[in-house]
Amino acid sequence: MAPHWLGVAADYLVLTKPKVQSLLLLTTVTTMEVAGSPSLGLIAATCLGGYMSAGGAGAVNHYWDRDIDATMTRTASRPIPAGRIAPAAALCFGLALAALSVLELWLLVNPIAAALSFAGFVGYVGVYTIWLKRTTPQNIVIGGAAGAVPPLVGWAAVRGGLDPTALYLFALVFYWTPPHFWALSLLMRDDYAKAGVPMLPVAKGERETRRQILLYSGLLYAVSQLPACGGLLGSFYVVVSLALSAGFVWLAAALWRRADRRSALRLYLFSLLYLALLFAAMVIDVKLIHLPLPL
Repeated sequence: MAPHWLGVAADYLVLTKPKVQSLLLLTTVTTMEVAGSPSLGLIAATCLGGYMSAGGAGAVNHYWDRDIDATMTRTASRPIPAGRIAPAAALCFGLALAALSVLELWLLVNPIAAALSFAGFVGYVGVYTIWLKRTTPQNIVIGGAAGAVPPLVGWAAVRGGLDPTALYLFALVFYWTPPHFWALSLLMRDDYAKAGVPMLPVAKGERETRRQILLYSGLLYAVSQLPACGGLLGSFYVVVSLALSAGFVWLAAALWRRADRRSALRLYLFSLLYLALLFAAMVIDVKLIHLPLPL
């Protein structure tokens, strides 16, 4: 039998939402490689600070949404509603991680990266979790900007500031978030309805949600070409982004036509692969094929 402290540590790790973190860290690291040639030490310091910031936001989210989590099948076994971690302990843990992340990024990376990371924390906790999630079906559209901050942090960590390329990468994640999350919300509609959370399928219906997914997928297709249109990335990225974005739109159109759970699940799973492959294609283009971006 595992020691008790291992179970406690595992529960605190769950509070940081490590599955979500993996994709955030991937966009951070790939952005850093696109921005320049960061040292392993800088990458490690940026990822550590980013994990603590996003993990702190996740822990506070667990604290704030504990009443919702207790009513939803998918989340009822989380540490707080299951009674394994006290709400106050989770809140203190989240706030401590956020404070440590600002200090670590400020000292080991740079103040701009620290400020941007903290802005992401405030956006996810204050704007999305506390303000928007329970009040509007557009919660993920506006609040999703917090999830698009990691590329900005990665860029600022290497360049010491932001420029149009960093904003392009922010826009990619920003426009990717609604169709990705709405596909999941279609699968979890009954849970959200039971908890009284006005996610789009609950507030506006599944048909409108599928229409919005198709609309945002088209916008994502267009936004994904901006780096190439501006001459910032080359032919390899163009080919990969066109293929991936066409696949995204095709799956969104299939969801619109078929209106079934299988199509929603396929789009949701593909959206995870889409973002990872798109950012990886940028690194390959810059490092191996395309001319380096000007410093």
